[in-house]
Amino acid sequence: MTEDLLQKSRTQFNKLQKRLRRCVGEAIADFNMIEANDKIMVCLSGGKDSYTMLDILLNLQKTAPVPFEIIAVNLDQKQPGFPEHVLPQYLESIGVPYHIIENDTYSIVKRIIPEGKTTCSLCSRLRRGSLYGYAKAHGITKIALGHHRDDIIETFFLNMFYAGKLKAMPPKLLSDDKQNIIIRPLAYCREKDINRFAAFKQFPIIPCNLCGSQENLQRVAMKQMLAGWDKQFPGRVETIFASLQNIAPSQMADINLFDFANLKREIDLDATPVLPDDAGLDILAR
Repeated sequence: MTEDLLQKSRTQFNKLQKRLRRCVGEAIADFNMIEANDKIMVCLSGGKDSYTMLDILLNLQKTAPVPFEIIAVNLDQKQPGFPEHVLPQYLESIGVPYHIIENDTYSIVKRIIPEGKTTCSLCSRLRRGSLYGYAKAHGITKIALGHHRDDIIETFFLNMFYAGKLKAMPPKLLSDDKQNIIIRPLAYCREKDINRFAAFKQFPIIPCNLCGSQENLQRVAMKQMLAGWDKQFPGRVETIFASLQNIAPSQMADINLFDFANLKREIDLDATPVLPDDAGLDILAR
């Protein structure tokens, strides 16, 4: 590679790194993800997303306005052929405190889920239980997961299409048992940027082979749909995510979220008539 190409590559990487760090910083600030003296458990799976999350949080830790602690935690699910040495070697090489939780969830999933069926749901619940247990036992105040913006949007459409719910992955969440706060620092980051960053950094990626290929998973279909939209209509994915941050309950139809039953008119004979909120859309529809 010539010097010009090397310089161009370094410039591209620097721009990408700054963009990702800015996105993570904005998400942390918007949702107050990290507070003074937090002990943050960074859940490291060995995939591109969690490696990127750890890398960026370690960098931000150096300049953050408040002190916080990071510990990388991996759940060894005892999958056949899992390279147990990869993560410890990497984490030791960069000097990050870490812990490996050993829990044979693999055998449980394979025993309960019929061959060919989706394993993700049960696998996720078992992983969550193990991580929550470790967090409680070790004074963890925040649990950081590597879900990015594309994951959040895919989950939104999965819930809409298959569960009849307007629901996604929030960037910050209180667990059902009220004992854990989950944060997603990559919530504003695009997957394509994370892919490029991981390739530049040459992280030692460990593929998840618990579920095999499962190419027909519903999430894969959502990913393909969004990729098609992104190619045909640039900016649409960004607009979809923006809509998740701009919700108008009175313009939906959830009677538990908005009190439609008790709407009352406020009659003012001297008031100037105004168009309703959706009048513009009605005019355009005609």
